[in-house]
Amino acid sequence: MVRIAMAQMNLLVGDIAGNQEMIIEAMARARDEGAQVLGVPELAVTGYPPEDLVLKKSFIRANLAATEAIAAACGDLLAVVGFVDEVDGEIYNAAAICHDNRIAAIYHKHILPNYGVFDERRYFRSGRLHHLIETKDGVIGVCVCEDAWTPTGPLVTQGDAGAQLVVNINASPFHKGKMLEREQMLCDRARRAKTSIVYVNTVGGQDELVFDGGSLVIDPEGEVIARSPQFTEHFQVVDVPLGHAGETSVASVDRIALKLRPPGGKPVPSVAPRGEGSGEVYEALRLAVHDYVRKNGFERVVIGLSGGVDSALTAVIAADALGPTNVLCVAMPSEFSSGHSLEDAQKLAANLGVELLEVSIAATYHAYLKMLEETFGPAPMGLAEENLQARIRGNTLMAISNRYGHLVLATGNKSELACGYATLYGDMAGGLAVLKDVFKTEVYELCAYRNAVSEVIPQRIIDKAPSAELRPDQKDSDSLPAYDVLDPILEAYIEEDASVDEIAAQGYERAVVMKVSRLVDRAEYKRRQAAPGPKVTTKAFGRDRRLPITNGWRESEDPNPG
Repeated sequence: MVRIAMAQMNLLVGDIAGNQEMIIEAMARARDEGAQVLGVPELAVTGYPPEDLVLKKSFIRANLAATEAIAAACGDLLAVVGFVDEVDGEIYNAAAICHDNRIAAIYHKHILPNYGVFDERRYFRSGRLHHLIETKDGVIGVCVCEDAWTPTGPLVTQGDAGAQLVVNINASPFHKGKMLEREQMLCDRARRAKTSIVYVNTVGGQDELVFDGGSLVIDPEGEVIARSPQFTEHFQVVDVPLGHAGETSVASVDRIALKLRPPGGKPVPSVAPRGEGSGEVYEALRLAVHDYVRKNGFERVVIGLSGGVDSALTAVIAADALGPTNVLCVAMPSEFSSGHSLEDAQKLAANLGVELLEVSIAATYHAYLKMLEETFGPAPMGLAEENLQARIRGNTLMAISNRYGHLVLATGNKSELACGYATLYGDMAGGLAVLKDVFKTEVYELCAYRNAVSEVIPQRIIDKAPSAELRPDQKDSDSLPAYDVLDPILEAYIEEDASVDEIAAQGYERAVVMKVSRLVDRAEYKRRQAAPGPKVTTKAFGRDRRLPITNGWRESEDPNPG
């Protein structure tokens, strides 16, 4: 049995001094609570992902100095600390094995992910060596994140070579269902390697990514004996049982003899419930908003509150994330706004306790029309007039942002962005698009989830037919298929890269699928200019899905070409 502390930390990318302080505080707490070993997340010193910061030599030097300072403060605690190592001008995603106030060994991550949101091969070299820490209390292995995911990867190799437990430090980002997927994988690895696994994950929002934490201890039988909660910092000490010491000879294994401090205290491991469904997604969005706003130095946000469901959900998430006093909502009615839209916005604001301003755009809209009268000529009202209203609203929000320093939150959802049903420099204006990776049908699910906690969103907002209210009697269904048809098509086309024929084979009208695919393809230039938004699906616009704007590829209109 080895007594191990897991420090699930919300770190700030680039704040090396602040991260160093947090790690040293975690080491002190681990010693105070009787732990023998401490694990902190992957690249904890730099924050994850540091991206092109690692191309700056000054950044690498500062990170190395901080890691030395952390090691000098570890005392008799064995601490596994993520940092960027440099050897002969090459850099590595690394784990410093700190003990007795020094770095006893350094493990270089072997498997560098280069898919989805990951781009590690752009920066790092792969490691080759394993380190097994041989103590009287047990044999301990160390590896980093992706090294555990491959069935025959370093984690399993270390178990076969004699590790009785493996500390696996991580920066594993969230998407729906990831926690269960991750847990099942680790249970499989533990059984295969016949070793316990201490999985320490980071937590927090970082640009488009959300890290959910959910650190785990898995015993050699593949059973979860400790689980940290998701979406919050957490510290716990666990007595970790030892697995079977494998005897496979591995040439690349470096064996290090260390003496662990005696354990103290009496830890009681906690097994937090695993999140699921809309509740898990809601918490991811709440954390993403909080950290994006706070880590970028903002105090308050401003939101255009239309009386529709998207802006309502955005306002509720912001109020939950930042507190109602830090949320300013602005209703901007025009002559095309229904009377109940303003009433619903007022009721929502009152329910949340947020400030609501009312700024009519009607006079400004007509001033624009007068200015453009000769340019537009006698043509009937069309898309130009609709988008003009959206841009007046966007300019209004940006003016308020400039005056008071609030961050504008854009309110568009993934269905709209996918189809280009959004106005550049209008409703797309903002510093963060909260629902950018949330399909419209899931917007309703999230509203139902939040109202089940406490009913804050007026039911009429949820029940009304979606409308941009930019012309008389406008409905989203005038331009788009019904969302219960549209969203499954979008999910298949965007997240699964399914072809038009493959989607049509699922029972959707081929002409509708073709229309939707065309809308998605033509809107790439808009999405490239959209605000960042938190990733909650397997394939989000931006980091995950990278298509050329200038692109001549289109699937054939003919279902049987040739």
